[in-house]
Amino acid sequence: MGKKKSVKDVSVVLADAVVEGILEKKGLEIVSLNLGKINSTVCDFFIICHGNSRTHVAAIAESVEEEVNKLTGIKPARREGYVNGEWILMDYLDVVVHVFQEPVRRHYQLEELWADVPMERLKG
Repeated sequence: MGKKKSVKDVSVVLADAVVEGILEKKGLEIVSLNLGKINSTVCDFFIICHGNSRTHVAAIAESVEEEVNKLTGIKPARREGYVNGEWILMDYLDVVVHVFQEPVRRHYQLEELWADVPMERLKG
């Protein structure tokens, strides 16, 4: 019998699927914050990236949803921001995805809120 996957393993697989979806549509400056290292967080990973336009941001978010669903069968528990496309949030409970337009990302600087957590800068 195979070993049962832990919740942390599932979070890593989910995070990897999110990154694949972002890369598929050439999302920019992908950052993965490992919040699982902090005891008081509500999720294991924040994944942040940006696109060049409303259309690009929407395409990235749609690609993330498609890739995650294809690889894991998981759909976001909540999604917001598709109407104006400046900041789309997809909440997969253990992994939260933020897809910004660049000026909005620079304004909010979410990466800077957790200076004490492991941050991985990925392709893009």
